[in-house]
Amino acid sequence: MYSDTDSISLTDVVQTEGCALVRVAGKLDVSTERQLQEHAGTLVDAGHHHLVLDLTALGFCDSRGLNCLLSLNWLCRRLGGQLLLAAVGNRVLRMLTLTGTRHVFHCYPTPGAALAAVPAEHRPVWPPSV
Repeated sequence: MYSDTDSISLTDVVQTEGCALVRVAGKLDVSTERQLQEHAGTLVDAGHHHLVLDLTALGFCDSRGLNCLLSLNWLCRRLGGQLLLAAVGNRVLRMLTLTGTRHVFHCYPTPGAALAAVPAEHRPVWPPSV
């Protein structure tokens, strides 16, 4: 269960000219959707039209969070890219299924699997070098 003090954490993991991988942790709802929208929008505006969201640590997503993901998906597709969701948890996957939006998203079991689906010319090295 999340309290009002819970939030979202966004971590840029790896980037190339055309792709960015962002780790999303915490909750995605009315109080945090704007942070993800602005962060991801900045990345897409900078040319990262293939956007991978690692949802391994996303503990909660409500309808506002879903709308945020849908708008990011639309933005990436409009610019010739794609939004890829990695490590989607059971709760989020169930929400996508129940809302009929599961077919809209490209979902992968791991960030590496999602990055493997990015066109080779935009694909970053995975795992990232230390």
